[in-house]
Amino acid sequence: MTNKNIINKKSLDFFEKYLNNASPTGYEWEGQKLWMDYLKPCVDTFITDTYGTAVGVINPDAKYKVVIEGHSDEISWYVNYITDNGLLYVIRNGGSDHQIAPSKWVNIHTKNGIVKGVFGWPAIHTRKNDKEEPPKLDNIFIDIGAKDKAEVEKMGVHVGCVITYPDTFQVLNGDKYVCRAIDNRAGGFIVAEVARLLHENKKKLPFGLYITNSVQEEIGLRGAEMITQTIKPNVAIVTDVCHDTTTPMIEKKTQGHTEIGAGPVISYAPAVQNKLRERIIETAEAKKIPFQRLAASRMTGTDTDAFAYSNGGVASALISLPLRYMHTTVEMVHKDDVENVIRLIYETLLNIKEGETFSYFD
Repeated sequence: MTNKNIINKKSLDFFEKYLNNASPTGYEWEGQKLWMDYLKPCVDTFITDTYGTAVGVINPDAKYKVVIEGHSDEISWYVNYITDNGLLYVIRNGGSDHQIAPSKWVNIHTKNGIVKGVFGWPAIHTRKNDKEEPPKLDNIFIDIGAKDKAEVEKMGVHVGCVITYPDTFQVLNGDKYVCRAIDNRAGGFIVAEVARLLHENKKKLPFGLYITNSVQEEIGLRGAEMITQTIKPNVAIVTDVCHDTTTPMIEKKTQGHTEIGAGPVISYAPAVQNKLRERIIETAEAKKIPFQRLAASRMTGTDTDAFAYSNGGVASALISLPLRYMHTTVEMVHKDDVENVIRLIYETLLNIKEGETFSYFD
């Protein structure tokens, strides 16, 4: 299978629609519905849970279970405080970056629909050049054009409303995908494409495959923690994003060297089961799929950790998509990397046999 027959127009149209749809942590269900609708022809059944994680299942009666997983939520803000003159102060929902906020448009989600607003910022003429205050959580604010607190409330905005950025999908220079929330709706897209290719190529797996799109990763891997207890998998292959470290102001001595366009990134970490990781590397080498390596110290910081340490231990591994400008509205990935992560997961699944324990002692 080559990259030429992976991302087609239909799948790219889905990816764009899926990225553009707001899916903030704790409010993922509309995005999950889009994802399930796309995946439906390729799976036998679905599992959903109380907090919104969605799982497409192939061979649901099989005892041996393999998970491929991405997460569906995006970083966002909450309305935290409304001033008497109608301005909104915010707190984070996930790792939202205060430095990119000034002059950004926002969508405030209310029961009556979207209320538009902007992160205001004092004009350059009014600031003291020698004592310029940088954007911080306690000085960024949203203006929705209301004259006072009463008008804010009349518009349906209240403390606890969730706030997202409206920035939409773009293709840069023909082969770079740019959008907010590529972290990690790209993961949900990737695992859905793996399922589509298995279906289209009429591949019969000797195990149950659980195509999992977890919620609430951005605030501590919570969706994966919940769904792994439901599935009780034997193996989990997780995909998330990692940093392209080739752009300015990133220290490679601490962050390592990984870059967009150079292939999937395979992680080394205690949560990554070594035999499963080596199976992935062997698959990449056999199928001539380019890959990079990343060392992750104590934890991967991804849903891999949640799966690995659940249910008495689940053989887990992480295949990452290198990304520039994480947690901004211009996250950027390379089309070739997206396709190669899809290829690597697809080909690895074809190399897993029913009943494998990946035990170090067999």
